[in-house]
Amino acid sequence: MPEDPEGMMDNPLAFLVVTLLTAAANIGIAAADLAGARFVLANSAEVGVPRSWLPRLAALKLAGAAGLLLGLLDTGLRPLSAAAACGLVLFYLGALAFHVRARVLHNLAFPGFFLATAVASLLYQMAMP
Repeated sequence: MPEDPEGMMDNPLAFLVVTLLTAAANIGIAAADLAGARFVLANSAEVGVPRSWLPRLAALKLAGAAGLLLGLLDTGLRPLSAAAACGLVLFYLGALAFHVRARVLHNLAFPGFFLATAVASLLYQMAMP
């Protein structure tokens, strides 16, 4: 683990906020996936993701969010929470890859935001005692 001279990673409140933000964002976008929101359908079509994949992708996002939340409830489940954060990081790296592959660069900020929250959650999971 990289050094943290200012102690920024040793902050339980920041850990809580980042974890809740990541979980809430993933629950929200999973709900949009499941509801077939117009922006989700347009974006998935543009990057070449079949509509039939959306429920499975939503399930992965919900599983990641659930894992993060379980880690908040019980420190014994922190390894599960770290695995969930790692899974979300990999998920959003894949999302970015789909965007780049399809040359759909105008909205990279959206999967980039989700990736950033997942990375922050993973870093906090690894840093917290």
